[in-house]
Amino acid sequence: MRPVLAYVRSLNPRLPRSVQILQAGGLANAFGNGLAIPFLFIYLHNVRGIALATAGLVIATNGAVSLVSGPVLGAMIDRVGGRRTLAFSLVTMAIGYGLYPFVHEPWQAFGAAAIAGIGNGGFWPSQSSLLAGLTPPEQRHTAFATQRVMMNLGIGLGGLAGGLIASAANPRTFEALFALDAITFLVFVAALTFVPDPPLASSGDGKAERPGRYADVLRHRVFVAVLTLNFVFILAGMAQLETFPAYAKNFAGVSELGIGLAFFFNTLVIVLAQLPIAHALSGRRRMPTLAVLGVVWAASWALIPIAGTWLTGGAAFAILVVAITLFGIGECLHGTVQAPLVADLADPRLIGRYMALSAWTWSVAFTLGPAIGGFALAHAPQALWLVAAGICLLAGASSLVLERALPVGVRRTPGRRRAEEAFAVPSGTEMPTMDDPLSTHAHAAPDPAHATAAGLERGHGSA
Repeated sequence: MRPVLAYVRSLNPRLPRSVQILQAGGLANAFGNGLAIPFLFIYLHNVRGIALATAGLVIATNGAVSLVSGPVLGAMIDRVGGRRTLAFSLVTMAIGYGLYPFVHEPWQAFGAAAIAGIGNGGFWPSQSSLLAGLTPPEQRHTAFATQRVMMNLGIGLGGLAGGLIASAANPRTFEALFALDAITFLVFVAALTFVPDPPLASSGDGKAERPGRYADVLRHRVFVAVLTLNFVFILAGMAQLETFPAYAKNFAGVSELGIGLAFFFNTLVIVLAQLPIAHALSGRRRMPTLAVLGVVWAASWALIPIAGTWLTGGAAFAILVVAITLFGIGECLHGTVQAPLVADLADPRLIGRYMALSAWTWSVAFTLGPAIGGFALAHAPQALWLVAAGICLLAGASSLVLERALPVGVRRTPGRRRAEEAFAVPSGTEMPTMDDPLSTHAHAAPDPAHATAAGLERGHGSA
């Protein structure tokens, strides 16, 4: 029993209070997103009568606008901080999603999606920059893993509640879901009043440094390769979660409640498995983890056509639950690796721009993914999932090739034992006074991410 209790205690992330508040606000907002977003495709098509392909383009509009707003708001993060940028993004998304209950024509849906897309472009980079700035480097993978737990817990509970509320026969139920979603964005804004903004990167004389340019980030070739790989994973993987509800209802005959339950099981796996997986991956190589991710997501998507081709009723629902639950295991692998890797590669002066470009790959994927998915659902619904599975396998194989280009210091997820060894002092060795935190002559230790970025800059040329 003691080993079990010790293991459970080891899963406690022990994150700073400011990070806990940030994630609590994210949990409330994620619940609202779970209420509405899984049913957006159904709302547009089955309730408002918008064609499947057009509905896919509406959802893709959110990502398309994010492509423009993301880089702009990324630069804003480096100048005014992640907290203010996140608050702006949340208010904008509250307006966008709050307009969906008033949608009756396609042009109105495109307008609501465009407004939400402006805020969506800044949401993830500002939140990720804020999280990275508030968390010690050795805890970042745990912080991002915990964030994934909170987000998915909220979405799963919201999806379950939304499945109980939503009914295509009663449009007002969908209108209520989007109104509640808009309110939760404002709840997150309120939580931010208790979260400090990390200080902007400064020069040696204490003056704020000029943040730099996106060209400086794009010259970081390894980082660009990491973003390209992530784009492929999101396009073939997570972006297709938005087409899953429409496929489940229209081709596998699963009800709204069944769809909500499927997302709940997906969330349950993430909530229960994310922290243990993050703990198990501490000190392990990141790229082989992404290779396993490709296999897991490929297997998940390969199961989907079985439900829509040969099965009906409870059997079809059961297969879809297995598929989306297995997909959740892959999400845990991705959540442990991707965002912390970006934070470790980033130059702190440009953290907003690094995170904005990282989020930009998601926006591109979520722009193309639903548009392609909606077209495929209308013409070749079974082939969509098989092609997506093949792409996931190729992305997984590519991650092994990319590992050789990564700096040695970021190839592994930080491990607690390795962190302790890094600060251990051999017996008989005198500690240098300048590094002694109790010395009156102590200097702040350099951020490992800054040191990594500086080394890469020397390897690829300065700005």
